Amino acid sequence: MTESQGSLSVRSAWRDVPPVQVRQFAALALDEVPALAQDILREIRAEYPGLPVVLDDSGEPMALIGIRRALEGFVQQIAAAEGGRPCYPLEVFQEFGRGEGLHGRSLDSLQAIYRLGVRLAWRRLAEIGQQIEIPPPAMYELAESGFEYLDGLVDQSVRGYAEAAARQAGERLRLQRKLMELLLSERRGEAGAGTPADSGHGSGPHNASRQPGARGARSALDERAARVGWQLPERVAVGVLLRPAREAVAPAVGQGVLLDMETEQPRMVIPDPDAAGRPELLRRAMAGWSGAIGPPVPLADAAKSLRWAEAAVRLMERGLLPSGEVLHCTEHTEALVLLQPEELIEDLARRCLAPLAHCGPAHGRRLAETLLAWLETRGGAPEVAARLGVHPQTVRYRLRQIRELWGDEVDDPDRRFELELVLRARRLRGELGRVG
Repeated sequence: MTESQGSLSVRSAWRDVPPVQVRQFAALALDEVPALAQDILREIRAEYPGLPVVLDDSGEPMALIGIRRALEGFVQQIAAAEGGRPCYPLEVFQEFGRGEGLHGRSLDSLQAIYRLGVRLAWRRLAEIGQQIEIPPPAMYELAESGFEYLDGLVDQSVRGYAEAAARQAGERLRLQRKLMELLLSERRGEAGAGTPADSGHGSGPHNASRQPGARGARSALDERAARVGWQLPERVAVGVLLRPAREAVAPAVGQGVLLDMETEQPRMVIPDPDAAGRPELLRRAMAGWSGAIGPPVPLADAAKSLRWAEAAVRLMERGLLPSGEVLHCTEHTEALVLLQPEELIEDLARRCLAPLAHCGPAHGRRLAETLLAWLETRGGAPEVAARLGVHPQTVRYRLRQIRELWGDEVDDPDRRFELELVLRARRLRGELGRVG
């Protein structure tokens, strides 16, 4: 609303009313304000019997204070000879809007109440105008100004409503982060690891009494989940996201999925990840994002799912797992198992692949690829040759060399298993060609 819209001084008909008559009108209207405010509130309560009664510190209804101040502000605007900015009771009507927002109600009923109040106020102002013989055109303009004043009051309530909504959203996010912190806490998982449900020894009161830490953790979890309206699921999967190079909006993961965008790598907790429709919904929501979703686990083991998701993301950052999409750890088990304990795998590789130390790099790689193909196929030269795409005679030659280098060790089941582990790990890192 502009200043000219909120001021009657620019209106031709009202401007033509003699100043003494304007002052008389304003004086009579101000005298009427206390009784008129009471009448308006009484009518509003009759029309809206469920309207909550909120009292100020002195015990007076806030609604009555708001009506009275609104009437006074409008009359003061009328009496201003040169006009000016409309005089709104800002805080009161912002508080009305905040109250609707905090109680989860829409502004529709509040605006209907405001309109009822304006109509009731106008009846009395029109009587005063007739009493002192203000010309009808001026009173028509006064009525129009009253509804413009109403728009200003609504604007103030909308502002308060928006503030309440923002405050509630911020509080919900804060509570949601607290819930996720507890869910993903390693200590909480440890506390719940020995619960009767997990151990299979029954769930009677005697067994439960032996797990005070688990009961306490569960109680805290129940409380935090209830505060954000999150129903505790049986199983969850935890996701870790990598932020895109360009700024992106938070993925629309849907109701029930807890999402924390405040961390460097956003995290999410997915309830019942195998539920019908859930995977497809997440796939669409994650378009443009990359990251990993850990394996589904019981609720008490959410931290374990997080660990696997974090491990997968680290491999993605190193280029050892595909990037540009959100991966499911259960689809990359081999890489996660073989590439995570690097020090152990490398130590095992040094011992197992020592016979290749005296071979040239290219020849050693060919022998390693042939050895892995042989271990995987458990076949003869023709099968290994088909897997490698070379001539069977070439394979026979390489297999003879392998036996010369490793001797009887290639017939030992434990050594064969170790060789396959380290060779698969090297292939996952791109050090051996992919075949088959």
